Amino acid sequence: MINFFYRLFLTFNSTSLIIVIFLIKEQETIKWPQIMSFIPDYISYILYFLLPVFFTYLSLLLSRLLSNDSLEKSKKVIEKEQTLELSKIAEVEQANNSFLPSYLGYFFVALSIPYFETLIIVFLLLFIFTFFSQTLYFNPLFLLFGFQFYYLTTINRTKIFLITRKSLKDPKDINLPNLKRINDFTFIDLRR
Repeated sequence: MINFFYRLFLTFNSTSLIIVIFLIKEQETIKWPQIMSFIPDYISYILYFLLPVFFTYLSLLLSRLLSNDSLEKSKKVIEKEQTLELSKIAEVEQANNSFLPSYLGYFFVALSIPYFETLIIVFLLLFIFTFFSQTLYFNPLFLLFGFQFYYLTTINRTKIFLITRKSLKDPKDINLPNLKRINDFTFIDLRR
């Protein structure tokens, strides 16, 4: 059950910047009390942006509650005194750049939406499609926290999506003993 709510929260985080872009485009500002009327408009825009950043940080904290999983190297004895560790990963591919064009598409959609009611409908549609895709938990705000996105192909030819702070290059060196499972094909590694 925690995974379901976490995936809802993660989906909201990955699509929420569309609302921020819309509010900035429409020049909607926070209505400060009269005593704070000296605050410039751009402070509202900064606060709008900081809210998704805070929610992203909160999602990283909540990810500790997810179920544990691993992609550890397996040990194979080749001779009596010699043990070889084999990685379960056959291929590694960085996914940062592959998601950026679709995320930029969200920004252009937000800039072209004329009314708040239209924004709500478009946001809900994007939210539903992102949630049910179960693989598009790409949130560029994770990049601010030092995370990278990778596609890993296992030796069984299963392609998984990994969110990690580690720099992964060579498949045979990948050993991930402490993963958190978001869904069957998406994992987050909180260790450095």
